[in-house]
Amino acid sequence: MAMTGVENLARLPELKRKLLWTFGLLAVYRIGIHVPVPGVDASALQDFFASMKNTLFGLFDMFSGGGLSNLSILALGIMPYISASIIMQLLTVAVPELKRLQKEEGAAGRKKITQYTRYGTVLITLFQGFGIAVGLESMASPGGAPVVLEPGWTFRLITVLTMTAGTIFVMWLGEQITEKGLGNGISLIIFSGIVAGFPRAIINTFQLIRTGELNVLVLLLILAMMVAVLGFIVFMERAQRRIPIQYAKRMVGRRMMGGQSTHLPLRVNTAGVIPPIFASSVLMFPATIGQFSTWEPLQQMAAYFAPNTVLYNVLFVAMIVFFCFFYTAIIFDPKDIAENLKNQGGFVPGIRPGSKTQEYIDRVLTRITLWGAIYISAICVLPMLLIQQFSVPFYFGGTSLLIVVGVAMDFMGQIESYLISRQYEGLMQKGRVRGRRQ
Repeated sequence: MAMTGVENLARLPELKRKLLWTFGLLAVYRIGIHVPVPGVDASALQDFFASMKNTLFGLFDMFSGGGLSNLSILALGIMPYISASIIMQLLTVAVPELKRLQKEEGAAGRKKITQYTRYGTVLITLFQGFGIAVGLESMASPGGAPVVLEPGWTFRLITVLTMTAGTIFVMWLGEQITEKGLGNGISLIIFSGIVAGFPRAIINTFQLIRTGELNVLVLLLILAMMVAVLGFIVFMERAQRRIPIQYAKRMVGRRMMGGQSTHLPLRVNTAGVIPPIFASSVLMFPATIGQFSTWEPLQQMAAYFAPNTVLYNVLFVAMIVFFCFFYTAIIFDPKDIAENLKNQGGFVPGIRPGSKTQEYIDRVLTRITLWGAIYISAICVLPMLLIQQFSVPFYFGGTSLLIVVGVAMDFMGQIESYLISRQYEGLMQKGRVRGRRQ
């Protein structure tokens, strides 16, 4: 019987072991989220973060799965590692030495870049941990209760060391999931942090229905919209423009090689979820500064950048479009693709190899990136519309939904590939046994 369904997982002990490693390490991460940093009043901290949902703290708290609002030892989560990775990608384009490491030295060069990324993660964590420790000392709940019980350098040192160790531990967990488990460990950690907030949002929704603040018909309409949006995201994440590639025939010894046809897939959403993360971080910065300032002009400026304003949404869409093109240009180079095709004897039918192929790929990529930017913008602006029009008590859509759907699709795709590869190996082994018997 072909083992291509999830019901046959029990027959594959290796896949079962990988899944147990994945879920076990994610469970360790979720347990660590609830271990607090010493010297903090938990109730005052919760009250403070309740008023900070539309700031950078709210964004980071979402990616850490509530770790920042609890001020746990894993409060910073995996965000410093993601920031360091993005910085290294930008430096790889700007610094020739790093670019040479990535391209010419192969696996050894990539290993060095990974090591530099880890060092950068530690530096970012030290800086952010110290900033959080100093900021917490000046924070108080809306009722006036101080967040830090005994402020001072002792609290700052303990907080910095604890958060740095926690971030290194989370980074190690992500690498272990990637190595011994199934899927990308970093993505799965972010996924688990976002999904952890869904049950609370569902409970709040039913409470609103019970109190009459949310109409049942409106809820049914929202559910239908959720199904449509999820289907649209799956469709767009799989959408790609396939450029046909033809390889010329050539003689290798006495044999004629080449002549086959293939295609170059260009994803509509090449940049992934990086553009909305960048755009959210930049636009939420004024609101975050305004929360800690008593200067009236700065507070007024922060009010203009609130997520429910027209100015915020217009700038948000503009910055998403900009970062889509910017990040796509960093991770995808049409010049390299055109040169590789030319060196391997490949060409696009009707297009000359070399610079003409580069211009053609660049033109196609620009067009589909524009549609990808429009798609991401529509998904990210959707939560603001739902909150304003229907008072939806949670952020359905946006960056979190893109991450959840993308990681879930990637995870299920890896399971399917694993099942198919094991089925293929089983057929090959059966063929060898039959051949020996004959």
